Amino acid sequence: MRGGTPDSRPRSPGMNAYIVVLAGFGLVVLLTAWLPMVLKELPLSLPIVCVGIGALIFAIPDVPGTAYHPMDYLSVVERLTEFVVIISLMGAGLKIDRPFSWKRWPLTWRLLGIAMPLTIVALAFLGQALLGLGLATAVLLAASLAPTDPVLASDVQVGAPGEGQEDEVRFALTSEAGLNDGLAFPFVHLALALALATETGEPWLLKWLSYSLLWKIVAGVVIGYLVGRSLGWLTFHLPNRAKLSRTGDGFVALGVTCLVYGLTEMAQGYGFLAVFVAALALRSAERGSEYHQKLHDFAEELERLLMMVLLVMLGGAITGGGLFRALSWEAIAFALIAIFVVRPLSGWLGFIGTKRPPAELGIISFFGIRGLGSVYYLAYAMNHGSFEAPDLVWSTVGFTILISIVLHGVTVTPAMRWLDRRASASRRHRTYSAARGSSPVSGSAAARSRMRAKSDRNSS
Repeated sequence: MRGGTPDSRPRSPGMNAYIVVLAGFGLVVLLTAWLPMVLKELPLSLPIVCVGIGALIFAIPDVPGTAYHPMDYLSVVERLTEFVVIISLMGAGLKIDRPFSWKRWPLTWRLLGIAMPLTIVALAFLGQALLGLGLATAVLLAASLAPTDPVLASDVQVGAPGEGQEDEVRFALTSEAGLNDGLAFPFVHLALALALATETGEPWLLKWLSYSLLWKIVAGVVIGYLVGRSLGWLTFHLPNRAKLSRTGDGFVALGVTCLVYGLTEMAQGYGFLAVFVAALALRSAERGSEYHQKLHDFAEELERLLMMVLLVMLGGAITGGGLFRALSWEAIAFALIAIFVVRPLSGWLGFIGTKRPPAELGIISFFGIRGLGSVYYLAYAMNHGSFEAPDLVWSTVGFTILISIVLHGVTVTPAMRWLDRRASASRRHRTYSAARGSSPVSGSAAARSRMRAKSDRNSS
């Protein structure tokens, strides 16, 4: 009011934009709860719908609020994607029932030790050959797109703790997504080292090997394990009155995630790797406790909400922020080759010599989903170094993520249903065979034995 009379000036456009964003956030929260139930029986995924909603909203002219290109707010993009990734890694680690073992995780080690390095080499070559990028930028592009995303890969991951939905396909994709985000980071640092060496001529190899590759990985694993085991003792093995699990609060998962990530980053280790290792260590402290279900459920709900918000923003960046403004036919070709050729072929090469059914290996190789982790790596690197053709790199990564979201989102439901039907048929066959005897040969031998016994009785 001014002079006792109401202020007749119109409200500012900023207030209108805020109200629209507030209402939109409320809608996203409601859709977060409702859409997974609706889409469960459809060949669609939640990420497809989220990107579509964002693209449609920000394609409408004069909509209050603004969609930005990620380059405009690199620090914000880096932190938001970082947070959703670490929450996703905690949830992924908590729901793995299988104890950690070199022998029990054979496909995981092949995906990490063979398939991912092959993917990085192939994508870096394509970045130079197709897009004309320098070595540093090509390595950054390859390292950003090499890991399977833990956030968008939830539809192909194992079930909640103790559910037993842990077939080899789901387990391999879950464990790969949990570990490869940390193991791709050395190659992001390699790109930063190469970019700096290009400008200054500074030697980089020894520092990269000793610090970015060796120290940061070891620090991530050790700190993650020690913090996870320590918190596991506080949660499950203190006297009954004091143990943390008695609270029944699922948000403890958020505290564990932030604590282990922060401590590891302070020690200059890979926080992504530490969070996943800590989740595995926490789970191993009392593997059968029902409290793991509450921790996992909270992490999953928070992850899903953050994922929806960020994917709506990604859709807005596509139509309203100019994310594809530098997209070229060469970039489109790069994205298609990366999704349809490089990842599947690298996976197949990594699985040479394994005895799993080819269909399972094919599904694992195909579902190398790209998503918000790639956005984080790109934002992190461009926020800490100087790279050529940033618009082209962002357009290429954005288009690759879009193709992955649509392709894998449409195919994941039919593929997982087929896998489940195949597993059910195999179980029924084993049950039927067990009911008849261990094998047809043993069954016929038993029949002949009964006939001989009957003949002996008759002759006597």
